[in-house]
Amino acid sequence: MKKIILFLTFISYLMSQAQQRPKLVVGIVVDQMKMEYLYRFSDDFSSNGFKRLMKNGYTFHNMHYNFMPTYTAPGHASIYTGTTPSTHGIVGNDWFNKATGKDMYCTDDASVKTVGDGTEKEGAMSPKNLLSTTITDELRMATNFKGKVIGMSIKDRGAILPAGHFANWAFWYSKTGSFISSTFYGSVLPDWVNEFNQEKRYMNYINKGWDLLKPVATYNESLVDDNPYEGKLDKGNAPVFPYDLSKIYKEKGADVLRTTPFGNDILAELAMKAIEKEDLGKDDVTDFLTVSFSSTDYVGHTFGPRSMELQDTYLRLDQTLATFINYLDKTVGKDNYLLFLTADHAGAENPNYLKDNKYNVKNIPSKDIVEALKKHSNEIFGSDLILDYSNFNLFFNKEIIKQKGLELAKVKQSFKDFLMTQEQVKRVYTEEEILASSGEDYFLSFIAKGYDPKQNGDIVILDKTGYLQYQSTGTTHGSPNSYDTHVPLLFYGWHVPKGELYTKKYITQIAPTLSQMLKIPFPNGTESELLETLLDKQ
Repeated sequence: MKKIILFLTFISYLMSQAQQRPKLVVGIVVDQMKMEYLYRFSDDFSSNGFKRLMKNGYTFHNMHYNFMPTYTAPGHASIYTGTTPSTHGIVGNDWFNKATGKDMYCTDDASVKTVGDGTEKEGAMSPKNLLSTTITDELRMATNFKGKVIGMSIKDRGAILPAGHFANWAFWYSKTGSFISSTFYGSVLPDWVNEFNQEKRYMNYINKGWDLLKPVATYNESLVDDNPYEGKLDKGNAPVFPYDLSKIYKEKGADVLRTTPFGNDILAELAMKAIEKEDLGKDDVTDFLTVSFSSTDYVGHTFGPRSMELQDTYLRLDQTLATFINYLDKTVGKDNYLLFLTADHAGAENPNYLKDNKYNVKNIPSKDIVEALKKHSNEIFGSDLILDYSNFNLFFNKEIIKQKGLELAKVKQSFKDFLMTQEQVKRVYTEEEILASSGEDYFLSFIAKGYDPKQNGDIVILDKTGYLQYQSTGTTHGSPNSYDTHVPLLFYGWHVPKGELYTKKYITQIAPTLSQMLKIPFPNGTESELLETLLDKQ
């Protein structure tokens, strides 16, 4: 009888273990991180940051975005909804909305106000434009709103979209150097956030300045300190170390912290303070903390992927991650939290750098494209039919087309034929072609998954590989090419097996996989394709 009781007790224990959830889920997004940075900078990383996650967790080496445009807002939304812009509706960071005829920003919400020490515009934000639920939303509902969800980032969109519609709070960085929120979440900031802001921690970094973390010989994976492919943090001086941040602060204010590694550091400090003061991971109801490190994107855009500034930012982020992971071990417990790290997009090589190394590509500024389109319109139709050109989308003024008695289909074909004569253009697709996509056209499938017919343009343009619609220094992103789509994905902690996979996977598989791991419903827009290797031990 005793053996039977012991056996039944053991079975009951196993069943309870099978149904348990981690005390805390931590979702980390590194803005504009290419997978290759984990390889290129590996020799200079510590053993306790990125390497610890890779050695003791699960690494997806071939993770990609499956839509265009590869921008920050669509990327964050897709990670957490498990679907693409055609479903969740975040089709850019900002875009011209043909349904309203107006420009809009991804998290704009005129019905809410700033909470904290920020400008009126900085805080008029919410997730109302996000049309799908997130994994964080589903966790809130699955726990009857007992599990806390808090999102944070230097960027508003990096905080708001991952946190979802039902978050307790989302916090983002203001030009004043304070973290702010909006009345969507509450009428006043929590006391601990006010106390954090009052300490003006950003000044610690400003006063210290930015010099190389390690000896200059360490940075042999990058170009020389002052090279023609990087922009400037301080317009009056060459882009070389050390940077006198106190001088730049007098000109730009606390905003300068964004384009240094220290934007990541101060965010990590806020994340650890949130865990402490909000008691995240302290009970048996799962909480979720979303952290988006934005400074990597600002540094990448300004200095480019081959700069010493970018390498230094990643070496410092590695140390910041090590500190954060150690903090999670001590406060939540090594076996009690589930962490994943990915990126919202990657980034291209600077075209001038490629061209100087005998690859025939170049920058084509957007204003030059618009001028060419307007010239064609006036020459062929005697009028400017262009309503807007942005995010590779071309919008026509249909009122003028109607007034002139023109057929829209013929107008589209004329512009399509003209665009195909342009040096940088690879393909041009009309709205009709996009909506009729069968998935057989590789590039069209990316565009279709990023296209919302109520918001996007009449024509979408795809540039040739390596060409950028950008300035001559630094870099950008947005294309369906692998240099923009290939990002890291590392899982670590609670119930995560050790291993790695080189099979191609998609970013939209993260959220439904988390749903299965947590035993909660899928986000409502997801296609529900899973990263099954993570579920073998579930």
